[in-house]
Amino acid sequence: MIATLGAPPALHSAQVETIEMRGTARGERVWFAPIGLAVTPGATLRFVNRDPANSHTATSYHPDIFDRQRRIPEGATAWDSGFLLPDDSFEVTLIVPGVYDYYCIPHEMAGMVGRIVVGQPSDPEWEGRAEDSDDLDPEALAGFPSVEDIIARGRIIREEHQ
Repeated sequence: MIATLGAPPALHSAQVETIEMRGTARGERVWFAPIGLAVTPGATLRFVNRDPANSHTATSYHPDIFDRQRRIPEGATAWDSGFLLPDDSFEVTLIVPGVYDYYCIPHEMAGMVGRIVVGQPSDPEWEGRAEDSDDLDPEALAGFPSVEDIIARGRIIREEHQ
């Protein structure tokens, strides 16, 4: 499944980054790899399910999707990949500068979340991370890498998930 949201055709080739959906053989741990990623505005993200045992989603936090707190920039388009079977993929292009948090619908309570930083805090229209709220489980909140670490490192893969 491929869907591109809100991007003019000229931006599609700007940059493509792959985020894998992973899990252990018995399914006791699931995660996105990388869990944190810094990209330029106009980058396309390709979510690929590399977990042979589970289906996963890549879903932005937004009121339009299950009435969740908005955790993407105000002018950005919300996305939901739907359930991806092993080796299925989904693409989304992010244009608006800021912090985008997303999750896997069936595995959010297991901490399967991720954070994308688009652009830099100095960019016009930048919107930083959303404040924490009661609609997120502690496991999800603990899963997000800091914006500062993502900007400094560019890509964060959790050591326990390598």
